[in-house]
Amino acid sequence: MKFAKEYKRYMQGMKEELPTLGLKRLKQMIKKCNTIPYCPQLPGDDTTMVVTGHSQCTVRDESFFPSLANELSTIVCCFNERVEKLLKLHVASTGLRKYFMWFTNRSQRTDEALVRQGKDLVTYAIVNAVAMRKITKKYDKKCCSKQGQSFRTEARRLHIEILESPWLHELMALYINLRWNNTVSMELLVDLSLTFGDEDKPTLSCSLLDSLRVDIDLTCSICLDTVFDAVSLSCGHIFCYLCCSAAASVTVVDGLESADPGSKCPICRRAGVFPNALRLNQLNILLRNSCPEYWEKRMQTERVERVRLAKEHWERQCRAFTSI
Repeated sequence: MKFAKEYKRYMQGMKEELPTLGLKRLKQMIKKCNTIPYCPQLPGDDTTMVVTGHSQCTVRDESFFPSLANELSTIVCCFNERVEKLLKLHVASTGLRKYFMWFTNRSQRTDEALVRQGKDLVTYAIVNAVAMRKITKKYDKKCCSKQGQSFRTEARRLHIEILESPWLHELMALYINLRWNNTVSMELLVDLSLTFGDEDKPTLSCSLLDSLRVDIDLTCSICLDTVFDAVSLSCGHIFCYLCCSAAASVTVVDGLESADPGSKCPICRRAGVFPNALRLNQLNILLRNSCPEYWEKRMQTERVERVRLAKEHWERQCRAFTSI
């Protein structure tokens, strides 16, 4: 059975109606333009056409990739919202908020129900990631171009690559925590683990399919140590919270929300990535349980540093207030 039919059958079999990729429509767009030996320039369009193998059609490029990007954006937004809700339910199950949240979500009152929903969300992410890769590879094959490959690279920058979502990383960390705590007995994913490579550098890994693997490097690129109090910037890069605050030139009192919109990511140099940074709480729990000695030592040094930074911040505020 072709992947498009399998994809359609899977999406139709889901309990809830979720956004999907219009694979059939996208394939028709590719085939339709391939039947045209020459695609004339539109009136008033000064775009130059570059011929690579088949005649490259700017009309097709201007409709195919924006359509695919819009659909992927909808899918990623839906996935992120549902994972965020799921994690809030899990946290609420151990606190006073559980009575309100569980009352409004009666179908998810057990850990097994939360795990099943999370497994469905992970599968949803995998299937759509594979669908995006297949349709872009088909585009490159049919059109003898590298536009599809370029789009996959651009998708990471636009945050519409679902496997790069920090919420997926949080979901992976949550399930390792549940497995270690023996909270659930059901098997979630084939290969989901936290490994320590050379020099004890941690990596969060998950083999999703035979040919699809997600590896998340948990080494802060600023201090070159295992991330502590990890945060993910809107560009997807993960840093320690204090390192992130220093890179954004903000104090721990003001927080990353007060960062200048022009502040850039230390790795990709993209601006405006600090205000919407996500605190990776489940990942922090996972690292704390995996390397308790390192975590305790780092916590002591971080506590001293945060007290020092907070003291300097309030001293500056006092001097500014008293005009000294």
